[in-house]
Order: sequence, then structure tokens, then C-alpha cells
Amino acid sequence: MADSGVTDGLCNTDDIAQAKTEGKELTKEEKQRLRKEKKQQRKGKEKKDDKASHEGEKKKKKEEKPVSSDPQPPTQPSQKVPAPAPVPVPASETAAPADKPAKSKADMKAERRARQEAERASKQGKKGDVGQPARQPPSELQPVVKRLPEHVQMDNPDVLKKLAKKLERQQIPLRLDYGYKVSLFSHLHQYSRKLPLTQQLGIPSTVIHPAIVRLGLQYSQGIVAGSNARSVALLHAFKQVIRDYTTPPNEELSRDLVNKLKPYISFLNQCRPLSASMGNAIKYIKKEISNIPSQCKEEEAKSKLLRCIERYINEKIILAAKAIAKYSIEKISDGDVILVYGCSSLVNHILCEAFDKKRKFRVIVVDSRPRLEGREALRRLVQRGISCTYVLISAVSYILPEVSKVFLGAHALLANGYVMSRVGTSQIALVARAFNVPVLVCCETYKFCERVQTDSFVSNELDDPDDLIVTRKGKTQLEHWQQVPSLGLLNLVYDVTPPDFVDLVITDLGMIPCTSVPVVLRVKNVDQ
Repeated sequence: MADSGVTDGLCNTDDIAQAKTEGKELTKEEKQRLRKEKKQQRKGKEKKDDKASHEGEKKKKKEEKPVSSDPQPPTQPSQKVPAPAPVPVPASETAAPADKPAKSKADMKAERRARQEAERASKQGKKGDVGQPARQPPSELQPVVKRLPEHVQMDNPDVLKKLAKKLERQQIPLRLDYGYKVSLFSHLHQYSRKLPLTQQLGIPSTVIHPAIVRLGLQYSQGIVAGSNARSVALLHAFKQVIRDYTTPPNEELSRDLVNKLKPYISFLNQCRPLSASMGNAIKYIKKEISNIPSQCKEEEAKSKLLRCIERYINEKIILAAKAIAKYSIEKISDGDVILVYGCSSLVNHILCEAFDKKRKFRVIVVDSRPRLEGREALRRLVQRGISCTYVLISAVSYILPEVSKVFLGAHALLANGYVMSRVGTSQIALVARAFNVPVLVCCETYKFCERVQTDSFVSNELDDPDDLIVTRKGKTQLEHWQQVPSLGLLNLVYDVTPPDFVDLVITDLGMIPCTSVPVVLRVKNVDQ
């Protein structure tokens, strides 16, 4: 009867379909019956697809033989199995096993590895819920944040405590700050030059080499000043240290000598914060020491290190200055009026070389208090017979209309193209830009620094505030400035000039824009 009912239903359905195609109107019952038949056909098709996908999964499991986490209980043959609900299956799995090509061993291995990684990640997630932090894969690790150096965190008591412990371990005395500091620069060191360093610190002669002590005293008193002079003096002092060094028994020279230099560097940093060029020179020396093989004899290793230091001075400073002078002379024409600021040994060398090449030009030396370094530059240039004019920085806007080019030195060139130089350089570059006068910065590549800075507040150097006090006609107006609670004297050493104010940077590699500094740094890192 069931069979006859089905056939009747099918016949009726065919009749209904035929009536529909002929355009006849269907009754309500006929419409419902047609709808039911379509629904049953759809369900039967879904069951067939589900059955095909289950068979494909079973075959795959047999091939891979994985350990199933929730095994399904086997169904009894007598019991009716209800039709499973339609589960969304990926298109790759819905195809029948006959249509699906056989997987290669490599594909199966990759799937197995992916499953293992997923299980491991879920386990780590469960551990993290208990209280243990889950370890992230390398691709999801946070970017490394470089910590600030200690000398720009002097307002942090934790950093001060840490620095004091480090110096105590190295047997180096801590130099105390001097006087009231302006709150914006309270994170920087401020030292006094009134008292000699030997009276402020008890210098242990057994720990620090005499050449380093002498150099530290010269730094603190301002006898050795200027990036190039300080770097050369440092390298010569290290040469003396290496000559006098003897490797202790049961020690390697490459390790022991680096540890020996650490307290020396800490002491020099207490005398005066290290410049960017000095930092690069120290990195170079440490790298050369660590590259010495352990089987190398002591005398041979020492002579090799001395040759490396001498080569660094010759190539990075002396020959670099000659190369920069060669490029710069091309930019100096007869009848030029060149403005210089302060006393840059490199700019002075360029002007003297141009004068020797019979170029006819005039120099305007701009100077500023309190150091008045321009007087030394003026003395050197006049001695060579170069025509000079001397003005203070307050008059720079009046003198610039007659200037054709501005030549500036640099303390460091930062990775974002900013120029760090003597305080006042940024002001001169700004005014020169307003008058459309080209600004050329002369800088050796060993002064290029990976640090990024856009202002003069975060990292700078504070000089002795007492240098700002002037005595005129026997009267000193600011003699007791420390007793006035609302008064603070700020004596900044450096400022930062944006690359927009610099037209060209002349280096030993050639003439480049400020934006090419990262490229030079990358090439230097590859070479090293």
C-alpha cells in the first residue's frame, strides 16, 4: 500500500506539474502537495551528501590513524539512526571520495603538522588560563623597545640607585649634580667646573689607568673639546691602555680586556657624557677585541689592536676630512661670502684647503656666549691670511643678506636626518632659510648615529651654569643666583636642526641629503 501511495503521489505530482506548465490554476491542496514533494526531495539530497562526506572522513582517518579525542559510540543495527542535521562542510570535503584525487605524502604530513600545532596552541591557552602566561609564536612577539640610556634618566630614583650600584661594583665614585636644574631638563646631568675633579671624586689609581684619569680631567675642565679632538684623544688613551695591558693567568685577552675597559668608560662618562662619535669608536674597539682568536699570542694581539686603532683614526677622521674638503671646495666660488659658526675643526680645514687652492672668498665667523669658541676659529683663519669678520649670534639676521653660503659642523647626524650640533646652529639654519641662503653641513660618517631625536630636550648635555655669570666693571649681577629660589640658569651644549633647514650634507662618501643617513648607516652595518 505504501508503494501504491507513493506512486499515486508521484503521478499526482506529475499531473500537477503538467497542469502548471499548461497554465491551469492549481488548487490549494495541489500547491501544498507540490511543496511537500520538493521538500522531501531536498532532504533526500542533503542526506546523500552528508553520507558521502562521512565516508570521505572515515577513509582519511583510516589512512592517517590519529588518536581520536571523542570517539562516537557504535550504533546498534536494530536501532534507527535519525538523520543528522545538515552540517556546513568545506567544499574540499563535500566531494565524493571517487571524485577526490589521492593525497600525496607531503600534503598528509603538512595537515598532520598543522593539527599538532593547533593542539599545542590550545594546550598553551589552557595553561595561560591557569596562571602561566602562554608563549607567543615569534611572528606575534612584541617589537623590542630600546631602553633609554642612564645619563638621560637622572630624575628617576630607581635608575640613580642602579647606576650607583654599578659604579660601586666597578669601584668608580659617583659624581654628584651641581646646582638647581630647570625642571624641563631635570633628567640630565649638570656638573660644575669650579672645583677640580680630583677634589670632587676619590679616583682609585689601582682601578683606572693614569692615561684615562688624565683624559677624564681634560674632558671635565674643557681642555679637550670638539667631537674629533675628544675621539682622537680617547683612541690614543686606549692605545696606551692596550700597550700596558697584560693578560691575567687562566684568562682570555678578548674577554678580559673588554671587561677592563668598562670601568674606564664609566669614569669618562662621569667626567663628561660621551659624544656619539666616541660611542661609535668604543663600539669599534670592542668589536675588534672580541674578534681576536683565543689561540693568538698576547703581543701579536696587542700589535693588531694598535694597528686597528691607528687605521680607524687615519681612515675615519684624517682621510675623511681630506675627502670632505675635496667635495666642499667644488661648492666654493670666487667672491663667495661664507658664514661659519663656532669652531669646527673640519670647517676650518675646508676653508684653509680652499684658500690654498687660490679660491678668493671672505669668511664671517659667528660666535655665541658663554664659550666664545669662534675666537679660536677666527685666530686660525686670520693666521692663514683669510679675510674674516667676527659677529655675535644676535647680529646674524643683519649680516645674512650679504652671505652666499653657510658652512656648519656637526656633533652627530641622527638616523631621522636631524643634525645635532653646538647650540645656536638651529637658529642660524632657520634664519638662513628665511633669507634663501644654502646651508651645507660638513660631517664625517663615523659621527652618524642610529639614535632618533626631534627636539633638544630628551637627550642633551648641560654645561656648568656658572659659565653664564659675567663680571663687568667689577660687578657680578648673578653672583648669588643659587640663593634665589625662583631663578634657574640653563647652559645647554647642543641643539637639533631639522632636515628641512639643511640643503646638503657633505660627507667622506660624497654629497647626500639628510634623508640618506639611514642608507649610510645600513651600508656601514653591512660592512662591519
